[in-house]
Amino acid sequence: MKRRETTTLDDVALAAGVSPATVSRCINQPASVRAEKRERIMNAIERLGYVPNGSARALASRKTRMIGAIMPSLDNMLFGGPLEAFQKEIGSAGYTVAVACSEYDLDQERIHVRNFLESQVDGLLLVGARRDPDIYRQIERQGIPYVLTWISSDTRKDHCVGFDNAAAAEQLVEYLVALGHRHFGMISGFIEHNDRAEARYRGVRDALARHGLSVPPDQLLQRPFDPDAGRDAFHLLVSAPNPPTAILCGSEPHAYGALFEAKDMNIDIPGDISVTGFDDMWLASQISPPLTTVRTPRGRMGRQAARHLLAQLRGERLVAPRPIETTLVVRKSTAPPRPISLSADSGFLHAQARTSAKSGS
Repeated sequence: MKRRETTTLDDVALAAGVSPATVSRCINQPASVRAEKRERIMNAIERLGYVPNGSARALASRKTRMIGAIMPSLDNMLFGGPLEAFQKEIGSAGYTVAVACSEYDLDQERIHVRNFLESQVDGLLLVGARRDPDIYRQIERQGIPYVLTWISSDTRKDHCVGFDNAAAAEQLVEYLVALGHRHFGMISGFIEHNDRAEARYRGVRDALARHGLSVPPDQLLQRPFDPDAGRDAFHLLVSAPNPPTAILCGSEPHAYGALFEAKDMNIDIPGDISVTGFDDMWLASQISPPLTTVRTPRGRMGRQAARHLLAQLRGERLVAPRPIETTLVVRKSTAPPRPISLSADSGFLHAQARTSAKSGS
């Protein structure tokens, strides 16, 4: 089969009525070319079917125009929004984002980092700051700019574009304590290898300690981030001999599962027990009852992470980013605790007390 003739950069320049250098600038730095010329060039590229030689361009410039992004999960809506905001901002500067998923596995993340470094990406987007120091040494040895999201960390604050997870969790605790709650349970992500989950638990623990309170060890349940895990954990917590009056969920999928399970168990939220989430994903305001939660700045975080990384790529001197503020959003899944009668046999509300409470409402 005869090989098709390749359209060259000179062909595009001739068709657009500009110099080859201007075409090259338009491809590599779109913002540096006037809108009118940029439109002519892009139309010519589209019409002629021109595809830049990425390998040759990378060899000449030592730039691949690729950014590697490693997400803990691609199976829920939590990371999609920030990643889209990041990609749009990065894409406007002429970069393409390549995405990998670590599934919350640090060893898997290490493999993805190595593969991206071997592919000579120009920068990296990572989630969280806790990982083997050797990974950071590899990245910095190659001089690759990187940005860390979803976290505000003192250890690598120059690279962190995120929020204070501990402070956000403290907001929820202070609100629940002010309502009158004194018995707490928590459904958390796995703390050991997840600095975001650990920070949220630390915020809950420290805020409760200021009031002389705590989450009993048997009422801190660590689970994967999915609604089914939230269901199971909620069932265990409310079936305990001395169940909590408020359950803090370290992620919104946990909270959704808790609300689903409460409905199946005929437990009134918030009459029998209050439930909170974390992140304020779109379903939080639509679920029944609407969820009290912390709104995290996910879209803003994605855009700021991209801008911070682009500034590094341009060689600019930068100050450490400030933590982005979170917001407490109060909805109908929380209320002051009411006096309840406990059953040692069932571990939850005595049926007679629950029936009389509901009949009087």
